[in-house]
Amino acid sequence: MNVNDQHKKWMKIALEYAKQALSDGEFPVGCILVAKDRDEIVATGIRQNSKESNLNEIDHAEICAIKNWIISGKKGTDVWAYVTLEPCLMCLGALIINGVKGICFAYEDVMGGATGIFFKEQNSMGHPELDLGYEIRDLYFTSNLKIVPWILREDSLKLFKEFFLKPDNKYLSDTLLARYTLKTV
Repeated sequence: MNVNDQHKKWMKIALEYAKQALSDGEFPVGCILVAKDRDEIVATGIRQNSKESNLNEIDHAEICAIKNWIISGKKGTDVWAYVTLEPCLMCLGALIINGVKGICFAYEDVMGGATGIFFKEQNSMGHPELDLGYEIRDLYFTSNLKIVPWILREDSLKLFKEFFLKPDNKYLSDTLLARYTLKTV
């Protein structure tokens, strides 16, 4: 099986979790963490608490998957995240800090996606008296994180369109992401 087929295999599973989130009335994001060295799913997560009654911006699918991974104790040397929506800055940071080596996502988040950002590294470690200036480094160089975008994008897009077309779903309904999603073919 070639690399692209492997990415599709895992993304199909992440999409099943996104479908579960959608059927629960949640924002349709699914995430699986895969230990590539063992060809095994070590954790899963879906977006939780995106409904108005219990809305919070902490329970993203990636954060839920990371929590489940920590609880499980299943560590791996080459863990990848497969996510149906490009990770935001909070999730990207959590994935990097927890040692994830790669992120594969299906649909781009034009409003909050963070995989293309640049990090600013302060050489002085934050001490003003030792300020040696700043060095801009590309995310991939700084963390050696691999990013693979747009795997099964159309399948994920279909779930987000379904979510945004439901009149009872208010989460992010009047945002750039909703407008972009609904006009994307």
